[in-house]
Amino acid sequence: MDLSTRPYRSVLYIPGSKDRALDKARSLPVDAIIFDLEDAVSPAEKPAARDTLTAALATGGYGKRTRIVRINGLDTQWGADDARAADAMDCDAVLLPKVESPDQLDALARHTDKPLWAMMETPRGMSNAAAIGAHPRLGGMVMGTNDLAKELNARFRADRLPMLTALSLCLLAAKAAGCVIVDGVYNAFKDDVGLAAECDQGRDMGFDGKTLIHPAQVDVANAAFAPTEAEIDIARRQIAAYQEAEAAGQGVAVVDGRIVENLHVVTARSILARAEAIAAMGA
Repeated sequence: MDLSTRPYRSVLYIPGSKDRALDKARSLPVDAIIFDLEDAVSPAEKPAARDTLTAALATGGYGKRTRIVRINGLDTQWGADDARAADAMDCDAVLLPKVESPDQLDALARHTDKPLWAMMETPRGMSNAAAIGAHPRLGGMVMGTNDLAKELNARFRADRLPMLTALSLCLLAAKAAGCVIVDGVYNAFKDDVGLAAECDQGRDMGFDGKTLIHPAQVDVANAAFAPTEAEIDIARRQIAAYQEAEAAGQGVAVVDGRIVENLHVVTARSILARAEAIAAMGA
């Protein structure tokens, strides 16, 4: 499956140092995995984690899941070695934490030929989101809402009002550049109701999926970011009605009392393509 057409409903963080977690991830119904060499790995374990993760990815078994390696920042003692190691790994992308300018992506590009992804988690990163999104090697953005909340001194609220400006800036940047963008984590991993509400908010805003901290969150995210049966049904009927209208020499159609123009057909085709990609993941 082409990297650009893969679904990203559920993007699970997995410690790169834990053999058991790396093995379990092979059987989880996630769309993508962030193999973490940064926050999930203690300083003493970081060099060994590279070898552990390299071996796990070489063994394979992750199927069609997108494999993203999050390295340590290039301003740390581990970052450059992480980047060079990730370049040799059997992975799909390298994720750089706390990206604040395109220059940081330029620096990462000197160590790897893999597609680059950016963690967006600081006020400066939000301010430079458009420039970061326009980087020619960027394939995706990941919202780091926990770090961002800390930097903003913001309170955690169910409506995420303190985050909306930052989320929107990154969404605009990613959509303008045609990049994947996934929402931040939901910390209360036993709260399915709260997770579902935040997933619905992210989906309504336009995020492609959600980063997750626990396998128990996968089913909720997969459901929230997949087209519903009702959306698939109306998409098919919009396409059929518009094609019929075109054949009759008309520029618009009507479905369920609503006007259907070409822009609606583009959206409808996107919905069906997303549904097909999700079905292919589970095949």
